[in-house]
Amino acid sequence: MAQRQSGKGLKPHVSLKKGRAGGRHNGPMRLLLPKPSRTATAAAVLLAACGFAWSTGALAQKSVNGRTGAASPVRGSTPYATRDDAMQFADDVAERRGLDREWVRATIGSARFLPNVPRLMLPGPVGTVKNWQTYRGRFIDPVRIAAGVRFWRANADTLARAEQVYGVPPEIIVGIIGVETIYGRNMGNFRVIDALATLSFDFPDAHPRAADRRAFFRGELESFLSTESRTAEDPLVPVGSYAGAMGMPQFMPSSIAKYAVDFDGDSRIDLVNNPADVIGSVANYFKAFGWQPGVPAIYPVHFEEARLQKALLLAPDILPTFSADSFVAAGAVPEGDGINHKGLFALVELQNGLDMPPTYVAGTRNFYVITRYNWSSYYAMSVLDLGQEVKAAMEQQQQAAR
Repeated sequence: MAQRQSGKGLKPHVSLKKGRAGGRHNGPMRLLLPKPSRTATAAAVLLAACGFAWSTGALAQKSVNGRTGAASPVRGSTPYATRDDAMQFADDVAERRGLDREWVRATIGSARFLPNVPRLMLPGPVGTVKNWQTYRGRFIDPVRIAAGVRFWRANADTLARAEQVYGVPPEIIVGIIGVETIYGRNMGNFRVIDALATLSFDFPDAHPRAADRRAFFRGELESFLSTESRTAEDPLVPVGSYAGAMGMPQFMPSSIAKYAVDFDGDSRIDLVNNPADVIGSVANYFKAFGWQPGVPAIYPVHFEEARLQKALLLAPDILPTFSADSFVAAGAVPEGDGINHKGLFALVELQNGLDMPPTYVAGTRNFYVITRYNWSSYYAMSVLDLGQEVKAAMEQQQQAAR
């Protein structure tokens, strides 16, 4: 990220005027996007075997291979310059955003189709049973916990400041960054322009929500082009996940535009090399989606079988719907302080394959907020568990040092 390449026909550098919540600087802002520097894996293939399909909130790829080192971007095949639909989209974006038409056409035309990406968007086979323990094991492991402890120690003051400014505790932020990229170890190696173009113009029709997903990625491609047009940098250089998510927190382009902040006041936003900006941006994302300071994301729950109305409780999915009284009346009893919770609950079900009964927890508004980062209760539970494991390891080390 320290070096930049200039692209042919690019516009002069324009500073991004972006206010910084909780920061020390509100002047002109530079936004740095990631260059090839990390290897990555298409972890959706692994998760699909466990019955999980990729879904998007602010991010896309869940890299888990643990490899490091420099690598060239994954190369696409056919360029989109010959596609009428891609060029029409370029013209529409240029007119809608007031961008240079030839620059937009040249940029999209230089994007290349990634043949392996569309299949990664498809949900798992019908009837595949999810397995929470298997899913959890991909993200909660000694390597990730140790890396989390190092990250927390190195950024303790920044994490504390983020909690003060945004109300989001360190273990949530540490959990997110650890699940997403192992603290910057696996940030993806697909050219963002290739990934977004592929999913904008060749999203698989077999997906049950193909039209919605295609529209989503076209919006992300437009956001990416809008951001890149205000820099003097090559739009063909940034890399990320196979779905176009970037940096340590794996923000999609629209999330970068809306939620990324300069948290250390150095007049630029760097989600690749600057942990302060990463921490502040993740915390800002959660605050924007309604994080409630001091409220646990989940409570343990047990059932009173005589009055249990499980179908009723599961009908809203993970959307908090039930007051504590109505939750109990339907046979789900939150344990500990949960019985006094003033907000609403959702009954969260996590399947454990065919041989084990599901795991259940009472999810609060904050659990729902975590799922706005990635639309999966399994993902949210992994974030919570990793954060708690890292916190426990920190406390254990502190006690041992006394």
